[in-house]
Amino acid sequence: MLDRITPLILTRDEEANIGRTLAQLGWAREVVVVDSMSTDGTVKIAQQFPNVRVVRRAFDSHAAQWSFGVAQIATEWVLTLDADYFVCDAFVNEIESLAPPPDLGGYDAAFIYAVNGRPLRSALYPRRTVLLRRGAFEIWQDGHTQRVRVNGRVERLRTRLIHDDRKDLRRFVNRQRKYMRQEAVKLHSASWSELPALGRIRKLRVVAPLVTFFFVLFVKGAIFEGRAGWRYATERFIAESILSVELFRSRQ
Repeated sequence: MLDRITPLILTRDEEANIGRTLAQLGWAREVVVVDSMSTDGTVKIAQQFPNVRVVRRAFDSHAAQWSFGVAQIATEWVLTLDADYFVCDAFVNEIESLAPPPDLGGYDAAFIYAVNGRPLRSALYPRRTVLLRRGAFEIWQDGHTQRVRVNGRVERLRTRLIHDDRKDLRRFVNRQRKYMRQEAVKLHSASWSELPALGRIRKLRVVAPLVTFFFVLFVKGAIFEGRAGWRYATERFIAESILSVELFRSRQ
């Protein structure tokens, strides 16, 4: 099965992560990296791997960038990865053993969330459909990120991927300012009845940051994870606070 899969990664200033991620993809005949005009060492690092092909494209939206990347791939299956995903050996062994029937459009995976290499026991990071059959899915923009609509059955993988972003807090804040501005536009334009529970909490503005902070600390157990847990709870509080500010601005 591995020879039928091409990993696809989007990058923009990911020198803190990309080398570690690509080092786990030596099994792939080709890895396609779509770079959004990085200004750091991302491209130079990626080009050091003999099975990596770097294609550069100015960023317009996540959905358009992912769709462009998929168009560069010739294999039947695409493994969609963020630059801060770590593909462990157990995950590779599982996808190698897959024998997907014709009506199967994709596989989704859960994640272990890590903070500077320290895995947390629980987090808010959702499952994602990461292994997709070309021609059996479409990508669309939803707020600040992309969503995938699969035309066919989706099965679950047993092994989890690892999310481990090593970029500093300043980069995190700058990225959230951009993302949450787009998310605020989406929430502001949606009616109350159209929103899921999380969206309704977020639309209350000042409530969401505090609810998220205490939910992560005490329900998800981050308080027992030491410095990594407090860092994660703080990041989620900052992200929701930025969204609240953007919602106030959009309302005005």
